[in-house]
Amino acid sequence: MKLQIVSGLSGSGKTIALQVLEDLDYYCIDNLPLELLSELVEKSLKNRPYLDKVAIGIDARTLGSNFSEFSTIIQQINSDDINCDVLFLDAKTNILLKRFSETRRKHPLTNEQTSLEEAIERERLVLELIRTESNQQIDTSNTNVHQLRDKVKHFITLNNQPVMALQFLSFGFKHGLPSDMDMMFDMRCLPNPHWEVELRSLTGKDQAVADFLSQHDSCNEMFDDIQRYVEKWLPCFENNNRNYLTIAIGCTGGQHRSVYMVEKLTHYFKKQRESVIARHKELS
Repeated sequence: MKLQIVSGLSGSGKTIALQVLEDLDYYCIDNLPLELLSELVEKSLKNRPYLDKVAIGIDARTLGSNFSEFSTIIQQINSDDINCDVLFLDAKTNILLKRFSETRRKHPLTNEQTSLEEAIERERLVLELIRTESNQQIDTSNTNVHQLRDKVKHFITLNNQPVMALQFLSFGFKHGLPSDMDMMFDMRCLPNPHWEVELRSLTGKDQAVADFLSQHDSCNEMFDDIQRYVEKWLPCFENNNRNYLTIAIGCTGGQHRSVYMVEKLTHYFKKQRESVIARHKELS
């Protein structure tokens, strides 16, 4: 059985994530108290083989739960031959404040003594243990509804791969670090095509940019070093029962150097592995 747990801050998009899972034929249960999770799996789901895909939403509304036991509960579920993954949705406090202001919804932890900002920080503290145990984290601060739906579908697809999926992700440092990464490499020390007028409007996917970068020894050495490092440590991640590994490659704007390096690494690793994916954060 596949069990998908969805948690995160109020206003970060948990309801949308559960809707996506429902569209993917998951049987969804929202706002389940944590202390009932083991009981639900043991007494109900195991006796209903037709429920082969189940998604459960857990959030701070179950504040009476002992969240410190979350890790133990997940280990116990996995030991029962149930494939359990945890997706955690997060967003910056100022974004959450804006969302609650625009929708005029009440935060579940606000009251006469607790302001909205205090409630958000209290919720963040309460859910920290769940966040640290999650397989995947999605920061929805700069994500609209459609982008979030695509990200959740992407996450579920990766986790259903028969072998560990390897994802190379390009990004721009000036737009902020991506939250969904396991390794990161910085390309800002390499020659920048941005300063070549004829290359400025292109991206690292264009042949002219690739030709420009490949003529520099530093670019080729950087590729060789990353390739060797990733090849050396991939078996360790696979032996740790990882479903996917995201390697982020960054440059200043996420247009040229990082995109070029992601394309080159993806092309190399596709020759020797299944499920190798390239994604370009700033080009989407």
